[in-house]
Amino acid sequence: MKKVALSLAGVLAAAAFAPEASAIPAFARQTGMACSACHAQHFPILNGFGRAFKAAGFTMMGAQEKVEGEHLSIPAQMNFGQLLKVRYQKTSGTAGTPSGVDTNGGQWQFPDEYALFVGGRVADNGTVKVGVMAENALAGTAAGIVAGLRVPVVVELDAALISVIPFTTDSLGAFYGYTESSQAINRAIRWAEHRKEISAAQYTSLGSSEATGIAVVAHTDMGYVNVTRWAPTFASAIQMSSTAIEIAATPTIADFATIISLNNLSGSSYDAAAAVVTTKSTAISAQAHGELAGMETGLYFQNSKSDATSYGGDKTATTFGADFTVVPHTLSIGAAIRSAKNAGVADNATTFTAVYDLAQNVALVANYTKYGTAQGANGDSLFTGMLEAAW
Repeated sequence: MKKVALSLAGVLAAAAFAPEASAIPAFARQTGMACSACHAQHFPILNGFGRAFKAAGFTMMGAQEKVEGEHLSIPAQMNFGQLLKVRYQKTSGTAGTPSGVDTNGGQWQFPDEYALFVGGRVADNGTVKVGVMAENALAGTAAGIVAGLRVPVVVELDAALISVIPFTTDSLGAFYGYTESSQAINRAIRWAEHRKEISAAQYTSLGSSEATGIAVVAHTDMGYVNVTRWAPTFASAIQMSSTAIEIAATPTIADFATIISLNNLSGSSYDAAAAVVTTKSTAISAQAHGELAGMETGLYFQNSKSDATSYGGDKTATTFGADFTVVPHTLSIGAAIRSAKNAGVADNATTFTAVYDLAQNVALVANYTKYGTAQGANGDSLFTGMLEAAW
């Protein structure tokens, strides 16, 4: 088996052939490469190099100067990036009282998200690599400004990378520590904005919640295994009594880069209020990125189920999606269908998506979902229009 490693030549090759996409540019500054080096079609979908860069703990350096000495190798500048999302949402129900408070009247969310990211190399002695990825909300959170933090410690062996990744997140779930999926196993990494409509794992809450844990990951050129001990709480001193497992294969099939994965959450742990939270849910996912009819294409399948005793409740869902870049480096359109049941009651949905890249780091996003049944007071449809920018 070939050695799993990253090199500057690999970065250059990836950048030469990768498609345009927007991204959080902290790592672009570190590598000296465009955001498109790591992202396929549009942000936040990871391409093959982006997944390899993540597996190596965000430590790869490119053109940026380094401060080096005995047992020291860090970037000359700390690498920052900012992400801004401004959303407009409109649901089809009757406007609330007073009118305009809810999304039925059309609601501007400015910002929906505004975050400062810090990331990159902490140490690299050739065998052991240490990196960091921190998300800081520019409005306060329960932990000051910190909204997410992970610190991968990676040992490079001849045939594998072995990582130990302590992490905490305010909402992105137990697989925030590590996953390569673009189907919202980690809530933030999803190919379309309407997360519960295009991701079965999000519908069952497998990929979202507060979480603090330690992920242990074995990564080879055939796939990876992630075993995580965690608790459903954020930035707290807590016992980690629940388990998250992801087993993933990453073959190339008919020139499509694929990820086929099984995810499972189990166990009971205390949250920050000392209440017991039980997790019992699974997901099976498959995604493929390649080219069809001359268009960059993403294809997605996911099935997920949560038990009635789990914090996700008694839910099952299956989602299918497809995303096509119809104008290279500029316009992608897609669609997804969800067949789901919530406590035995059908809860289906059809979603249409569009992403227009004004630049690699600025995009206009539109999602429209039509539900099979009314969603309570919000009616039976949801439209989201969004400006997303990173710099």
